Order: sequence, then C-alpha cells, then structure tokens
Amino acid sequence: MGSPHIVGIVGLGVISRQYLDLFATSPAIRVAAVADLNAQRAAEVAATVPGATAMTVDELMAHPEVQTVLNLTVPAAHAQVAHAAIAAGKSVHGEKPLALTVAEGRGILDAATAAGVRVTSAPDTVLGTGIQTARRLVDDGAIGTPMSASATWVSPGHELWHPAPGFYYAPGGGPLFDMGPYYVTSLVHLLGPVVAVTGAARRARAQRTIATGPQAGERIEVEVDTHVSGLLEHAGGAVSTIVTSFDAVASTSPPIEVHGDRGSLVVPDPNTFDGEVRLAELGGEGWRSVTTSAGYADSGRGIGLIDAVAGDGPGRAGGALALHVLDIMESLLRSSAEGRRVVIDTAVERPSLVPLTAASEWSRFRS
Repeated sequence: MGSPHIVGIVGLGVISRQYLDLFATSPAIRVAAVADLNAQRAAEVAATVPGATAMTVDELMAHPEVQTVLNLTVPAAHAQVAHAAIAAGKSVHGEKPLALTVAEGRGILDAATAAGVRVTSAPDTVLGTGIQTARRLVDDGAIGTPMSASATWVSPGHELWHPAPGFYYAPGGGPLFDMGPYYVTSLVHLLGPVVAVTGAARRARAQRTIATGPQAGERIEVEVDTHVSGLLEHAGGAVSTIVTSFDAVASTSPPIEVHGDRGSLVVPDPNTFDGEVRLAELGGEGWRSVTTSAGYADSGRGIGLIDAVAGDGPGRAGGALALHVLDIMESLLRSSAEGRRVVIDTAVERPSLVPLTAASEWSRFRS
C-alpha cells in the first residue's frame, strides 16, 4: 500500500552508511539524491545507491521529488540545513542534537509548523527492542512505582579513533551533546518528561591530540565541557542521574539502571537498538534476563523516519521530543555555569510504546 517516501541526504560522513544500509532493506524509503561538501564523496555514495543522484545542496533542496531531507551534517550546520529544507517545502529528519541551542531548535519547529512540514530527529535507537522492552516492563508495573534511574557513558575521547574529531570539541559537541541524547531520550521514554535539572560540568584539558588518520598529531582546541554530571527531576516524581565524559578510561556501570519500589532493571546500551534487559524483583532470586516484548526488531538508524512516515504525525521521534532533550542538556550546562537548579521550559508527552514489530512488518510501512 502507498508509495515509498522520497529522501535526499545532506552530509555523507561516517554515520550516513548506517542510514543507507537500513533504507536498502525497506521499500518504505527511496533515496533519490545525495549531497556533500565533498563532491567526489557524493558521487561515490550515489554510485552505491540505486536510483540516487549526486548533486549540490541547493540542487537537492530544489529536487521536485524529495519529500524529506535527511540532515546528517555536523551539529553546527543542523539549523541552517533544516531551515533550507523547510523553506523548500520539505520535511526534515536530522541527526542529534536538533540544533546547537534551544533557541535554534524552537526556530526550526516554528518554521516547520508555519510551512506545514514535519521535523523528526535522532536518536531513534530508543525505538529498538532494548529500550522498548525495558519501557514495557516499567509500564506493566514489573518494578512497582519508578523511583530513580542512572545513566552512565564515559570514554577517553573521540580523538583516539575518529579521523576528523574536531567537531566533537566545538559547540554542539562534547560528551553531553554527542552521547547524551541517547541517554536522555531513553530516560524520557522510560520515566517521562523532565521538569528541572541540576548540573555540574568540567573541562579537563584545553587541547586534544588527534591519534589517527590524515590529521594524526594535530591538536584540537577544546571549546566545550568534557565531563558533565546531572540530576534530572521527572514530572512523574522519579529522579535520575546522568554522567557523560570524555575524561574517563572505562566504566563497569550499566549504561542505564531503573529502580522502583518492587524491582530494578538493567537497560542495554541506548546507542544500539537491541540488547539484554535484566530484571531483579523484590524477594526474588537475583537478576534474570527478560524476554524481548516491545520495539522494532532488527532495526537501525532511520527507523524513526520510517515510524513517522507510516503515520499521520511526527511519530515517536518527533521534533518536540528532540527539543525537550536539547532543553534538558542545555539546562544542565547552564545549571553548572550558574550554580543553581534550572526549571525546564519545554514540555512533551511521553512517546507511546512501540509494540514488538518484526522487520518483516516494519519494512513494509509506506507513506
């Protein structure tokens, strides 16, 4: 039923291949155009995608068939590309974060509303079976009343593996804006929206040295905080904590734990789509693995766009949720800078649960 949704991709860096791989498995999406500042890269990618044409960004925006622009540019360009797409009458699905600031994010959503187009955003990893199975357990009362959660992501820094890591240390980067969206979005899915935050952030070094690739040995100026800890107060009464860091070697903490008065959950890495969910119940015999019960199975990056085009609205990865997550992250940094608790201005409804949906089912979704 229906026709494939036509997409044009702007920005063909490392992450673009994951989107292209998913779209290649589903008739729900057809990639008609690709663009990149590196014209040779665009031509090389187009040659691997049946029916796709390499073109400039302006040409892609003017393409009469393209319905949604997939914005995979660096964070500093997210708002500019989104506005160009909206002005051309096209919807936007963007990589995280939605924009560099809440003000920019609001501008994108306001422009989209005025133009009658849709904004959706990564991360959509939260729609996979890992986070959604944990969400179902929370909803079904397996842990009783949710009381708290913790989220932890640490590393020594992306300059150790990424060939061009400069943008990770510029505004829109740092561990919170880079990895935090996976964790904060998961916490909103699990426990609901956030009403206030308290944060503490630090910057360990003024420079980083690139370790690999053609820029190896070059030094990067660090413009953002590289360790951020925060306390999130959820509207439903639960309190969660988050740690994101480019200043730690490793951690034994689970990516996410959720605690209630009757049980606790270990939730898998929210940067992936699946993984083991474990439950410990009050009076039980310790931790046990839980059968997968919700989420898009065998999915990948881009499932949030597929989820949206299959329905009438923005879907479960809508722009309002991305703006709320951006507000939480920006407020954590403001809280640290100002030394006070910050009330969150944005409000969003907790996205609906994704029923357990096999790839054979979601791959047939059409617009």
